[in-house]
Amino acid sequence: MKIYGISGLGADKRVFDALTLDVELIPIDWITPNKNEAIEAYSKRLSSIIDTKNDFSIIGVSFGGLIATEISKILKPKITILISSAHTKNELRPIFLLFGKTKLIKLIPTFLFDPPRWIAKYLFDAQNSALLNKILDDTDLTFVKWAIHELTNWKNVTQLENVIKIHGTHDKLIPPRGNTKTELIDKGGHFMIVDNAIEISEIINRKVESITALNKKI
Repeated sequence: MKIYGISGLGADKRVFDALTLDVELIPIDWITPNKNEAIEAYSKRLSSIIDTKNDFSIIGVSFGGLIATEISKILKPKITILISSAHTKNELRPIFLLFGKTKLIKLIPTFLFDPPRWIAKYLFDAQNSALLNKILDDTDLTFVKWAIHELTNWKNVTQLENVIKIHGTHDKLIPPRGNTKTELIDKGGHFMIVDNAIEISEIINRKVESITALNKKI
């Protein structure tokens, strides 16, 4: 079984490099959003890379988890794994949704979506700050602005059947909340996909193994 990985807001496939999985991981590169494109339409376009003829699963990190959720509503993977992310809009910080209602994001100059590195390090609670800085340096700010707008205006309340969250107890950006089944990483921050890669890999491998074993019985 293949796993397709969707990285975080403005991030790229480098966030998956530290994972050691027992199955093939295929990172999905971001595509450029169309003007005023909604997250649902964007997710449908992005999903075209996925081979649905064979069993597959999806991993979504941070904002990528929202995309993974939207794709999963369409394609029905074996399992959807959300890392440092949310399953429905009710699992996001209320202040995010409140900010979305103000419609101010589109008025903010694009260059302001590039945070000072010391603030980013604090918010992401990153141990590997060098990699975080490299990713932020390469970030497309126009994409970030679009993504933040879609995150703060996310409408999803659909509960997926086969979904699990992996969340850090110290995540400042998207704290663990809601009733979705969650594997907690003690003291994990928002950048734990890199900083806690060993623990996360073990959880993912265990989940995939259980799915594979179940399929063999069927």
